[in-house]
Amino acid sequence: MRKTLSCLLLALVITIIALPAVAGAEEAPVPDPTGASIGTAADVVGATAGAPTKEDLATLSQNEPLAAKLADVVGHNRISINFVWTLVCGFLVMFMQAGFALAETGFTRAKNAGHTMAMNMMVYGIGMLGYWICGFALQMGGVGGVASLGGGQVLANEFSIHLGGHEFGLFGTTGFFLSGVSYDAVVFTLFLFQMVFMDTTATIPTGTMAERWTFKSFVVYGFFISMFVYPLYANWVWGGGWLSCLGKYFALGHGVVDFAGSSVVHMTGGVAALAGGIILGPRLGKYREDGTPNALPGHHIPMAIAGCFILAFGWFGFNAGSTLSGTDLRIGVIATNTMLASAAGAFSSMVYMWTFYGKPDISMVANGLLAGLVAITAPCAFVNSVSAVIIGAIAGVLLCISVFFVERVLKIDDPVGAISVHGVNGAFGLLSVGLFADGSYGDALNGVDGTVRGLFYGDGGQLVAQIVGICTNFVFVFVVMYVFFKVLDRIVPLRVDPEHELEGLDQHEVAVTAYPEFVLQKTHR
Repeated sequence: MRKTLSCLLLALVITIIALPAVAGAEEAPVPDPTGASIGTAADVVGATAGAPTKEDLATLSQNEPLAAKLADVVGHNRISINFVWTLVCGFLVMFMQAGFALAETGFTRAKNAGHTMAMNMMVYGIGMLGYWICGFALQMGGVGGVASLGGGQVLANEFSIHLGGHEFGLFGTTGFFLSGVSYDAVVFTLFLFQMVFMDTTATIPTGTMAERWTFKSFVVYGFFISMFVYPLYANWVWGGGWLSCLGKYFALGHGVVDFAGSSVVHMTGGVAALAGGIILGPRLGKYREDGTPNALPGHHIPMAIAGCFILAFGWFGFNAGSTLSGTDLRIGVIATNTMLASAAGAFSSMVYMWTFYGKPDISMVANGLLAGLVAITAPCAFVNSVSAVIIGAIAGVLLCISVFFVERVLKIDDPVGAISVHGVNGAFGLLSVGLFADGSYGDALNGVDGTVRGLFYGDGGQLVAQIVGICTNFVFVFVVMYVFFKVLDRIVPLRVDPEHELEGLDQHEVAVTAYPEFVLQKTHR
């Protein structure tokens, strides 16, 4: 019996790995693990309408062999620059994990610091493994190649449904375990960059659910969101899925446009945090008998502020890196818009708190900075500097209003404000594309001629597409994550024992005490 099960499991793994190759047997692209054949004369101008055809290149090689060799060198260097840019930006985004760890730990209490740090540490490893197993394949397995990186055509198998004469992509089927035809230099580079984005999403609920979440159920969650929830919505927007096709099929702008992930990354994480926070319930002592909230201050505000600055630094890789091209000079505009929006978010939240509550609450200011960053993440490539400041300023105020609404009206305990920072402002960021995109960038994006324009610049259809994206994200992520947490709670309890919560989770959950010198030792007479 055991031998039979082993054989069946082996057959399943082989089938998963071989499926893309079988599906694309007619014209199976050849992987290029070393990258030796990446970057040719065709990449001098890139894979655009003005790129030379195969016939042009053959003629050039025959008539001007020296020029053809020079063009190959230039093309290879162009792609190499884009590779380095994409990888370095991926490294920057990976460093954001340190920012999340410091921010969340600083905003929570000392008795749970080790536990909060442990979740931020292990969500990176767990999420990466889950994404490697199948998350990347579901998200990017049907994207059909990345022109700026000169290849990736092996990612050519999207599972779609046929409705009304149109193909609606649901998930990719190439890239499981990064094996088979996925052993390709472009695919591996794309995996690294996309993986660190996924990791940001997976991290967000650890802030909302901090100080009372069992580590065992957290581990199961880490695999689930990285393997299924994040990849599916990301496929619909970034992997050639159905949301990206709304413009091509229904003349709704360019379909759902989310340049660097306001909805794909941040709203997904924020909505997942909302579902988890509802089911997990508030921390002990958070609410009085009459329902009014008690303040449970974080133990280390300097740590939290330092974490927010690290996040702001990594965000340059997050946003500008999403061009996947160091030769796309729009990166300067993207980086500056990112910086301006963060400043506006911090400033507007400071003014709001100072005006209505008498003091410029530094913790809200720090979250306001992050709110501005989240909101500009989708529109950063498509707006001018004035719009970037307006978007950031609105985000800072939205953050303050939302934090109090979540705490006082919804009665959801969110120690770090992640639902408001990422969920609410992720939705606002997606909406901002449909309002403020000025038509300077995005030509032929998602297969639609022309640049991306929002309502204020003449294209109301783009706003409709963005609203569809927001609604889809909320319904899909909330329903799936709510059901997941409900079912998981029956199998592996989400909530720690009350006595452990009162004492602190460090020793009980992760066998470490962050501040052992603060622990009162029992005296023996």
